[in-house]
Amino acid sequence: MTNDTATATTPLPLAPGHWSLDPFHSSVNFTIRHLGIAKVRGRFERLEAGLFVGERLEDVRVSATVDLASVNTGNADRDAHVRAADLLDVEKRPTMTYRSTRVSGQGEDWTMEGELTIGDVTRPVTLAVEFGGLVDVPMDGSRHAGFEATGEIRRSDFGLDFAPGLLGDVVKIQLDMQFVEPKGA
Repeated sequence: MTNDTATATTPLPLAPGHWSLDPFHSSVNFTIRHLGIAKVRGRFERLEAGLFVGERLEDVRVSATVDLASVNTGNADRDAHVRAADLLDVEKRPTMTYRSTRVSGQGEDWTMEGELTIGDVTRPVTLAVEFGGLVDVPMDGSRHAGFEATGEIRRSDFGLDFAPGLLGDVVKIQLDMQFVEPKGA
């Protein structure tokens, strides 16, 4: 259960500084209903993200940029259609960005409020975040932090309302992210 009453006195489990994304162990996944009877799952292959941890909880910030042309649903023809003008229209909307505005919680369960922008539309999106923990990687001695974030958006909120009934309006999001601690932290 998320505790939204965390204050600046809540100890942060991460060292202060700019944590970098481990792109080889991170993914942006989604699920959408097709014809109302089945789910189509996919992912975006290219993303950039950063995590800034300050001295106080109020200073924590996350930002991410996803290359929408990197969509992969396991079907090349479907992926080409998703990139086309009647769906994502990657020519006009090449990226999707997220910027956190508030982080709250403690222990393993956190909530991240932020703004998601697709094209010229920005909407608030709240994600439930599970902190997976910290580990020192034996190969290079770096410290990694793992997170899973889940939430949902409505396509129609972003002007992506092609084929209602054929495709569901709700898109479920699952992010699996690893960040690397700043050197010298």
